[in-house]
Amino acid sequence: MKILWVFAHPERRSLNGSLMDEGLEQLTELGHDYRVSDLYAMDFKPVVDAADFRGVGGAGCDRLFVGDAQERAYQEQRLGADVRGEQEKIEWADVLVFHFPLWWFGPPAILKGWFDRVLVQGFAFGLKDERGRTRRYGDGGLVGKRALIVTSVGARESGFGPRGVHGQAEEVLFPLLHGTFWYTGAAALPPFVVYGADRAGSAEFDVHAAELRKRLSELDTAEPLAYRHENSADYDDDLVLSPELASGRAGLGVHRAEPGAHGRLEPAEAKDGTGARIPGRPVG
Repeated sequence: MKILWVFAHPERRSLNGSLMDEGLEQLTELGHDYRVSDLYAMDFKPVVDAADFRGVGGAGCDRLFVGDAQERAYQEQRLGADVRGEQEKIEWADVLVFHFPLWWFGPPAILKGWFDRVLVQGFAFGLKDERGRTRRYGDGGLVGKRALIVTSVGARESGFGPRGVHGQAEEVLFPLLHGTFWYTGAAALPPFVVYGADRAGSAEFDVHAAELRKRLSELDTAEPLAYRHENSADYDDDLVLSPELASGRAGLGVHRAEPGAHGRLEPAEAKDGTGARIPGRPVG
């Protein structure tokens, strides 16, 4: 497999830096190819501005429309070399690993900027299928790829549990897992979270390193989070979940299919050209 490891931590000698060393060593032992984007070492520019688009503005307008400008610059191959270089790494990779400390319940600004500048309209999203439908939430420019978060928090695991004060970890990471990975079509793997990172000693590090190595050995076999496809029978025309699904529930969790659910059709196979149902693969 081919893995792109995007690393966002300002201190290479940190716990996270050492865990990345362990992870890359494991990938080598498993015979995988990998590339690393160490964003701080690269001095990656995190801010979207007009300079990214090299003279490409909004369609027929004298001011900047970011999405339109991104798409035109991408199509005309006028994006900056740093952005295009990261897109080429994504195109090359089978799996994307995003490794960062959790700061204020999100990634460091440099990684958020990477998403803003690299996952542009026309490349990662804003695409249409053969029926003219927008390809998102289970379909998009990154369909066929897997994405894994490796992150650390200072708090204890209990605080990120189902009733923990910080919120359940997968829900805290929902903007990335569902709103970035799944939105662009990448299958989101369960996140790897290191708890109590600020208090970890050598013994704790050995445990975390062994757990990370195990997770990386399962990159191609791990079951992704069972998020629902937008272009399926699960959602109505207003993009609201059908009332018979997750009945009586609300919140982020309803967008994951219940264990053992069967019969929901994947988007590309839901209907034929006449609107009639045709066979598709069950979506869990």
